[in-house]
Amino acid sequence: MGSSMITTKDGVEIYYKDWGKGQPIVFSHGWPLSADDWDVQMLFFLAQGYRVIAHDRRGHGRSTQTEDGNDMEHYADDLAALTEKLDLHDAIHVGHSTGGGEVVRYVAKHGLKRTARIVLISAVPPVMVKSKQNPEGTPLEVFDGFRAALAANRAQFYIDVASGPFYGYNRPGAKPSQGIIDNWWRQGMMGGTKAHYDCIKAFSETDFTDDLKKIDKPALVLHGDDDQVVPYKDAGVLSAKLLKNATLKIYPGFPHGAPTTHHEAINQDMLAFFKS
Repeated sequence: MGSSMITTKDGVEIYYKDWGKGQPIVFSHGWPLSADDWDVQMLFFLAQGYRVIAHDRRGHGRSTQTEDGNDMEHYADDLAALTEKLDLHDAIHVGHSTGGGEVVRYVAKHGLKRTARIVLISAVPPVMVKSKQNPEGTPLEVFDGFRAALAANRAQFYIDVASGPFYGYNRPGAKPSQGIIDNWWRQGMMGGTKAHYDCIKAFSETDFTDDLKKIDKPALVLHGDDDQVVPYKDAGVLSAKLLKNATLKIYPGFPHGAPTTHHEAINQDMLAFFKS
């Protein structure tokens, strides 16, 4: 297999890559990226004898640039459609950032029988936005700022995110990779602006508390303590407490985009977890 499309019940084409044989690992990417954000992981785990699968979320990458349905319910339903089409069993689901929310909602709603274990990396659950119930959350004004910047000049906004907080390239002593910045921008600009705009609400306001409580599979929760996009204390730490069977690892100094910048550590920790 190489790459293909599936068509969902509501007529959306979802692009995916599917390489190798063995136990399947399904990767769910962050906003506003694509399956290509998992290139390093796909090559690594393919070489370790796994079957590796990654899809472009609706409205992102090579999938349909949807006007509506850009919410966690549809993202989870799309992932269910993919796992059913490929008839995956004993699958490992790995989600980064927004993709972590997608994984949690999918497994809780559809995937408990087909799923062996999950990994959440710099992931958005339990819920990002600040409220009375979530006083340590990120204020709504921050996400309103994202929406305003995206609507005004998406191309510049994506350069600013990639060259700044996403990879910690705004930190003293950081060594930015122009290739990584350009690749983030390339992936982002492939997607649909309406879908990306809507997805900000999906990743910031969806509450995954009940989903996390339903998941009894072994879970690995990885988060950097210098994540400037999804602060770890309100995300990874709380998710690990809500999951029934979680291992939490906090990395000193790792940024939000750690699967790219610190892929050696992340990949080895995932591999050890898969073999445990």
